[in-house]
Amino acid sequence: MLLNLVLWVLFGALAGWIAGQLMGSRNGLVVNVILGVVGAIVGGFIASLIGFNYAEGFNLVSLLIAIAGACLVIWLARMVRR
Repeated sequence: MLLNLVLWVLFGALAGWIAGQLMGSRNGLVVNVILGVVGAIVGGFIASLIGFNYAEGFNLVSLLIAIAGACLVIWLARMVRR
């Protein structure tokens, strides 16, 4: 259970870092980890709402969904800061 949680945080950190690079974010590592985890949740939720069926677990599709969600979260955070 603890190992699973650590793996998901690392997965979210990777997604957050990639999204930060794509979006030109100047956030630090901790913020990118948080945005990546939140983005993975948001991305998965939106994907399920539109009926996108993907295999659960660590795979390329899950990573792309997490990155898209993290990009959305970064964009929303920018809009709130303005």
